[in-house]
Amino acid sequence: MTDDDSPWRYGPLLRVRGHSVAWVFPLLLLVGIGLVDINTSEKFRIVSWIVVVPALAAALCGVGTTTAFCVLSIVMYVAVDTIWPHQYRAGLPDFILVAVGGVLAVLACALRLRRERRMLHMRDIADTTRRTVLRPLPARGGGLDQAAVYLAADTEARMGGDFYDVQPGPHGTRVLLGDVQGKGLGAVEAAAALLSTFREAGYHEPDLTTVARRLEIRMLRHRDLVALVGDDDCDRFATAVLVGFRPDDRATVEIVNFGHEPPLAVAPCGVRPLPVGEGLPLGLGELTDSACPAAHRLPLAAAETLLLVTDGVTESRNAAGDFYPLAREVARAVAADPRTAEPRRLVTFVRDGTLAHCGGRLTDDTTVFAVRRLMADDPVRGRSQA
Repeated sequence: MTDDDSPWRYGPLLRVRGHSVAWVFPLLLLVGIGLVDINTSEKFRIVSWIVVVPALAAALCGVGTTTAFCVLSIVMYVAVDTIWPHQYRAGLPDFILVAVGGVLAVLACALRLRRERRMLHMRDIADTTRRTVLRPLPARGGGLDQAAVYLAADTEARMGGDFYDVQPGPHGTRVLLGDVQGKGLGAVEAAAALLSTFREAGYHEPDLTTVARRLEIRMLRHRDLVALVGDDDCDRFATAVLVGFRPDDRATVEIVNFGHEPPLAVAPCGVRPLPVGEGLPLGLGELTDSACPAAHRLPLAAAETLLLVTDGVTESRNAAGDFYPLAREVARAVAADPRTAEPRRLVTFVRDGTLAHCGGRLTDDTTVFAVRRLMADDPVRGRSQA
């Protein structure tokens, strides 16, 4: 980070054509105080207010610029004060005030930049963690056209318990989207554990039910490990939707639902929910006789896009406390423009609609994922990739 680097440097504020103009504001204040003091009577001396100039520079500029304004403030104070007759001068006490205030402003600026460097470093770590857990997905792969967006409710951490991934393999392409109960690093660890198991089992296992069973076992093992190390987060669970696109059947899709929001099938002609049953979340399967929910094979037309979201979408509220009407809003958008059913357009619409509905105040992590099969006659985009 250079001398004038700060978060202002990376945003559109206080920059013109890529160059910082933060120094303009303390300079205008410096000149303004000097002109006002010169052009008013001896009953209105404000030259001592010049101590505010280095303080403003400390809030907006770097250490070097703040030091320059500290020196300029002292010079301006002496120049303006000596213009007046001796009996009207502010004198040595105010000079000391301006000098000490400038030194303190430089020190405050140095501390501010140090905190900003640490904040940017922590943000880089969070971004790296997010890319490791939620690896970037190609727009097309494994015979699917897909798009996803993730919004963390904690804007500083930039990572929560939502997770998703796509795993092409010899038995078809599998999709997983879910939401770990709770917040913080414990939720991220649980999400990472489930994704690692999905990436292996989703590739090797021929039966989607076996993949689902492996995910349930992984969640239980993770909870046991957390309990052994004495963590208080040993009662976590995760809702999830596991989807399988079989290479030998392009007219149907397999779905295992672990207590998650049911997917929507979105087509240019309308929207329909997919009835996939009500299984228990991952980690709670031991409460029932079956180890995991059953896999359901459901019809899915070639033009239909499968829309999966976490409860950050469906449970977002407006000022009146109303939930976001996802299915109704998507149906309205598709009726107005059938191209909204395309994965990328659909994800963008749901993201923007959710943020507009809650006024940008997300109370939970939000993930929107849309996927559909590529056309069978596309020899490049339609082939499965391992």
